[in-house]
Amino acid sequence: MTHQTKNPFKGIGRNVVALGVVSFLTDVSGEMIYPLLPLFLTQSLGASAAFLGLLEGAAESVSAFLKLLSGIISDRVKDRTRWVLGGYTLSSISRPLMGLAQGPWAVFFIRLSDRVGKGIRTSPRDALIADTTDPVLRGKAYGFHRAMDHAGAVVGPLLATLMLLFFLKDLRKLFLLAAIPAALSVLVILFYVKEAARRQPVLEPLSWKAFLTLPQGKLRIYLIILFLFLLSNASDAFILLRLTDIGIAPALVPLLWMALHVVKALTTMPFGMLSDRLGRRKVILTGWVLYAVIYAGFGFARAPSFVCILLIIYGCFYGLTEGTENALMVDLAPSGERGRAFGWYHFVVGAALLPANLLFGYLWKTRGAPSAFFMASVIAGLAALFLFIFIRRIPSLPASRLTVET
Repeated sequence: MTHQTKNPFKGIGRNVVALGVVSFLTDVSGEMIYPLLPLFLTQSLGASAAFLGLLEGAAESVSAFLKLLSGIISDRVKDRTRWVLGGYTLSSISRPLMGLAQGPWAVFFIRLSDRVGKGIRTSPRDALIADTTDPVLRGKAYGFHRAMDHAGAVVGPLLATLMLLFFLKDLRKLFLLAAIPAALSVLVILFYVKEAARRQPVLEPLSWKAFLTLPQGKLRIYLIILFLFLLSNASDAFILLRLTDIGIAPALVPLLWMALHVVKALTTMPFGMLSDRLGRRKVILTGWVLYAVIYAGFGFARAPSFVCILLIIYGCFYGLTEGTENALMVDLAPSGERGRAFGWYHFVVGAALLPANLLFGYLWKTRGAPSAFFMASVIAGLAALFLFIFIRRIPSLPASRLTVET
């Protein structure tokens, strides 16, 4: 019997569904707060834009390092779920505390603890999904998880907007109410997420070598090429700035941003399933080439309608790559080192953020927005070319199903 059935959710196990619900609830909570955080910091607490940059830079850097650390350690423990539970619990406790903050530095440490929680949970969670998923359905599983995450990113801001329009006037009260979906996410982990039965190979004792040495083989090559691509992938905040730069009314920007997340949520799982059939390399290559074309389009664009179309198509780039890249990590990693593979993957993503944003911002300031977008398009195109040349073949997937609890 083939795995491709009319039911798109067939084969997605209990852990994957539960972790998808957890990500949905966590993103609802986080996105009720995050879009309003710059406003809260600058207008309510008197922080500067420079402080906001320091806050986000420090938070994401700490998170990136902890994703590597937790991923490597999770390969050496019997129960990854403790790391998943601990990370989500820390974030769930931290976020609503924004409503009690009386100064910028209080927000700094609260935001930092939130990102510490994300760093602790992310790599063990991604490895746990692999541990409990049939190898031939990994694209579908990771696609489903990312789709739930994006769905939360749609519901969170919408919920916050409705509450501020009709029920609340105080941002602090909204932040405190964000504790409700956050607490529900922790309860889902406690009752529905279970550790997978897995064989733990004998690994070398934990040392600094594990943190300083990239994985071997094709996984190392892919991570290096991925880093090059990510140098083109600056913050989407620049795209939002481009929207207003072209002449789109600020009042329409949140609606377009929500539409982008809707496209992400609708496309991530189908494209993940496609990668199970056609192979990860083809789907990722398509996504990277599409990214290069779209960024070139943002550089050439002059009409607001054209930019809006580009933004919607841009959501398909995320659909093509997010779940597929996670599945590729598992395909290329030794079975006993999935946590380490995801740790390095997330670390590379985090490490590329600062130079990518600095380079893009510098070109925008000195040469103008089109030059910045053209530069990103060229880098993405080169990365796609290198992926095509140097990652010619991906290890074939087993034909039989894993014996895992679903």
